[in-house]
Amino acid sequence: MPEASPEPAPLSAPSLGVTASAARRIGEILKGEADDAMLRVSVEGGGCSGFQYKFDVTREREADDILIAQGDARVVIDPVSLDYMSGSQLDFVDDLIGASFRISNPHATSSCGCGTSFAL
Repeated sequence: MPEASPEPAPLSAPSLGVTASAARRIGEILKGEADDAMLRVSVEGGGCSGFQYKFDVTREREADDILIAQGDARVVIDPVSLDYMSGSQLDFVDDLIGASFRISNPHATSSCGCGTSFAL
């Protein structure tokens, strides 16, 4: 009988921080989804600055994904994206220009005005 693979351990800070505001908003989003839903945060090539952040609700988790659990929020990130975002902070901001997730990335040398793309 094949052995079940162990559940990966949650990521400990400071690799990717999640603010209380972001955790609260992620929890609200996930309440409307299936019980095993998570927010996937990833980095892709593209955007006006070279790389862009991507946010998806998913039920899929790869064996090497890192889980960050905080309150009702469950965030998964792949190791390659985490390399680009190590030391970053995920926040949710609701201001005059709109409500959105924002990432404060200490490795970014520049970013676009909307905050969804960055350069290293």
